[in-house]
Amino acid sequence: MSLTVAQIQAAKPISKPVKLFDERGLYLEVVPAGGKWWRFKYRFAGKEKRISLGIYPDVGLKEARDKRDDARKQVAAGIDPGEARKAAKIAIIEKTENTVETVAREWFNKYSPSWAYSHSSKIIQRLERDVFPWIGSRPIREVKAPELLSVLRRIEERGAIETAHRALQNCGQFFRYAVVTGRADHDLSAALRGALPPVKEKHHASITEPKAIGALMRAIDGYQGSFVTKCALKLAPLVFVRAGELRKAEWPEVNLEQAEWRIPAMRMKKNAPHIVPLATQAVAILHELQPFTGKGRFVFPGACNRDRPMSDNTVLSALRRLGYAKTEMTGHGFRSMASTLLNEQGWHRDAIERQLAHAERDAIRAAYNYAEHLPERRKMMQAWADYLDKLKAGAEIISLQSSRAA
Repeated sequence: MSLTVAQIQAAKPISKPVKLFDERGLYLEVVPAGGKWWRFKYRFAGKEKRISLGIYPDVGLKEARDKRDDARKQVAAGIDPGEARKAAKIAIIEKTENTVETVAREWFNKYSPSWAYSHSSKIIQRLERDVFPWIGSRPIREVKAPELLSVLRRIEERGAIETAHRALQNCGQFFRYAVVTGRADHDLSAALRGALPPVKEKHHASITEPKAIGALMRAIDGYQGSFVTKCALKLAPLVFVRAGELRKAEWPEVNLEQAEWRIPAMRMKKNAPHIVPLATQAVAILHELQPFTGKGRFVFPGACNRDRPMSDNTVLSALRRLGYAKTEMTGHGFRSMASTLLNEQGWHRDAIERQLAHAERDAIRAAYNYAEHLPERRKMMQAWADYLDKLKAGAEIISLQSSRAA
């Protein structure tokens, strides 16, 4: 016998659930708290199952019967209504929650705390500028390779080939994260390998001819600008760190008695701590600078705000004032200068690479081996500083190898 509206309205809750049966698997469950729930009971693959069809009176008797009939049709067609409902919910989540931007930000938030700020900020800015506006709202599972390629083509068309390659690399990282977390089927970036034109190799302008190096050292000594900038210029060839690492140097990192500068991992490009042995010449420069900036945080504070490091263009601008064009010398060029000559003069290649803080393929090994070859590196840094002094003095060009032998 089928239910009536009067029976439904008259049903009152008691201390345990009460079931009021309609027809063909439909019944109303009255729970002790007072709610009235429509249920549909069915058998599928030999098992008894049930699903909810809504709450009375939000779902009336006729609508409940219609929903039951739809569910029965699914069973007759070999479809489990409960599993179909779960699949529909997953599809909604895929469209509204598992978008490209949502997954990419989740990946970024998970891994970026272990990256240097300069590195992580570039990645998120690249994604926000070049990827999210075009496919950020798309369900990540539905994105196809041609869509991602069109995003990269936009970057390529403005001439930023290297940025397009880096964007592809970042997309590959969060697509792989989506795969392992069950929200994508494959890494689309793999299908686009070779789709972008190759990046033209760029070399930072650098001076590597000994006589020209001597002239550069003399020009730096004669710099007429800010004393702080002059000290940064003088220190740059002696430590040959990256430009950002030099300008952000902090006094607590520097130990003049032990003649060493320890840069924390968070400020290094590859997120591993780095030791810079200081030659006596470097220590002398820092001793001279300390009365001017030593009471603050930064070794080389900004000209307008001493609570911030000097501008990233300060050293570059100083080189331009000395007459060196961007095609001749850059702040990064001091690294190329040291690398070229130290290798030519026979120093241990691993010691040079470690002093340049070039990346370890194994991140764990890099974190533990930042002091690797340190005795050799101390000798090398002092010999390098002495060599630069001789070039500056205009002495006969000698090799670092012969300096070591002496």
